Amino acid sequence: MTIRVLIIDDSPLVRGVLQTIINEQSDMQVVGAAPDAIVARDMVRLLNPDVITLDIEMPKVDGLSFLRQLMEEAPRPVLMVSSHTEIGSDITFRALEIGAVDFVTKPKMNSQDGQNYGEMIAQKIRAAACARVNVRAPNRVPDAVAKPPESSESRKELAVDTPHVVVMGASTGGTEAIRVILEMMPTSCPPILIVQHIPENFTQPFAERLDRFCEIVVKQAENGEPLLPGHAYIAPGDIHLMMRSTGPHRYCAALVQARPVNLHRPSIDALFSSAAKSIGSGSIGVILSGMGKDGPAGLLKMKNSGARTIVQDEQTSVVFGMAQDAIALDAVDEILPLEKIGKRLLDIAEAPVDKAV
Repeated sequence: MTIRVLIIDDSPLVRGVLQTIINEQSDMQVVGAAPDAIVARDMVRLLNPDVITLDIEMPKVDGLSFLRQLMEEAPRPVLMVSSHTEIGSDITFRALEIGAVDFVTKPKMNSQDGQNYGEMIAQKIRAAACARVNVRAPNRVPDAVAKPPESSESRKELAVDTPHVVVMGASTGGTEAIRVILEMMPTSCPPILIVQHIPENFTQPFAERLDRFCEIVVKQAENGEPLLPGHAYIAPGDIHLMMRSTGPHRYCAALVQARPVNLHRPSIDALFSSAAKSIGSGSIGVILSGMGKDGPAGLLKMKNSGARTIVQDEQTSVVFGMAQDAIALDAVDEILPLEKIGKRLLDIAEAPVDKAV
């Protein structure tokens, strides 16, 4: 089946680039291109596209306002097209809260990475076409959580035994799933390492946004820093996040500039494989919403090392792809709805490492 795509962007140049990329794919076609949200409203009704690419910052009606109305009146998968700016990243994450399934950055004109960008756009459109747009994560807490600032010296002083470590991977639909889980975590929770497939310029804003609304500390991982209870570490862009043992029940983050794994850097498989090697039965592996081959093989390594493994169920996933592949590999101990994963992680972490719960 051909995926029918509607492009909404006020830039004729961006519309042209996206149209060329999409029409070069054998399984998708552009059925319309609108310069603003007002024109797009009629096109949505007339063309009934399978997927919409939506510019966030537009004249007349902004992308967020159009998205809200679309999700109320004619919900369908929306792929946001965002700028690299701080303002652009904040609006992008708000769009994901409203119901967009994923986002891409605007194409870089005269870039040598044009082919890679085209492949990435095509993959995200395919994933969006499979998305469940009726799946919405619970709204985030309205007020930011006040936390004292941390220094690198204070982190060294706080280093303690951590018999359990959680490693988590997600792609399309994962940003909101991660938020839901982290908002449930108390400061006593085990360290959590996270690989989320998003553009590299957005990993720091993603961590900062989560940190504002979570009781635990959420930060972008730094090479060599100790993994502490009550902390979640987001993989930086374009580098693998792994973990290493520094002593009995003590671990640190390791940032490794190696080749992409499964076309991804950071890679979920790279993180999971390092957990299987460095902590084994003390680790808990989690795959959330997303499509692609990154994650299932690493989760199987974790299970074979004695770790507990969990995937998000189909009903609460925006895209049930990576989890489904992990199940097919027999890499999964438990399949849980999103709202139950956080509590389950805490239950497992409270038990001795060598005792099944």
